[in-house]
Amino acid sequence: MTGARPRRLQSRERPAAASPVEHDPARLREFSRRLRAWFRKHGRDLPWRRTRDPYRVLVSELMLQQTQVSRVVDYYERFLTRFPTLGHVAEAPRRQVMASWAGLGYYARARNLHALARRVTRDGAAIPDDPSALRALPGIGAYTAGAVASFAYERRAALVDTNVARVLHRAFAPTVDPRSSRGQRTNWAIAERLLPRTGRAAWVHNQALMELGALICTARVRHCDRCPVATLCDTRKADRRGPPIAAPRRESSP
Repeated sequence: MTGARPRRLQSRERPAAASPVEHDPARLREFSRRLRAWFRKHGRDLPWRRTRDPYRVLVSELMLQQTQVSRVVDYYERFLTRFPTLGHVAEAPRRQVMASWAGLGYYARARNLHALARRVTRDGAAIPDDPSALRALPGIGAYTAGAVASFAYERRAALVDTNVARVLHRAFAPTVDPRSSRGQRTNWAIAERLLPRTGRAAWVHNQALMELGALICTARVRHCDRCPVATLCDTRKADRRGPPIAAPRRESSP
């Protein structure tokens, strides 16, 4: 297993999905189709990809924030053995949850999980399937809300983490600074437009986008010779026409 999933563009409110960049719908459909076909052949077999249990999906997404995938696998299994359900997290003293998280770092994630578990179980409810409702829970930002809705409930929900943002920026908006407010709005709008029609296909699509950024279109190296969507990528096309596109200067926020 390679790389960390550097995370997460995790603001409490996601940028409004109004893109200043337009794209051909046929190109977007072909991009997603090729990506899904590649993932079905080359996607890693990770334990959180074998479940649709919202609690397990949530635990994996929180653990993967700023943490190496290879490290998370062992912690994930041990944590779920100690706390097999959200109710077990809610019933436990916070210090026990924190102790099971020890070594992963970023301990606010464990505190937020404990607070979320107590709030959800206090209300006698389940983890919501709607991204808006998910964002109202402790520690849940725009990315995690989309991830839980998509990966647990197979909702047709967009998500943008650092890996996804990199892929979308390079493929569709290389002249827009991805760190700017405009760049974030652009990436979320593209992510929305790229979604397949069904939630089940969106599950594969979202996993594939993240996998491509983790393994192929990485921060340090673009493995364009192995990329399933290289011929649809604006950055790759620019490389072939001349010098690579320079990294855009950061724009000031509106």
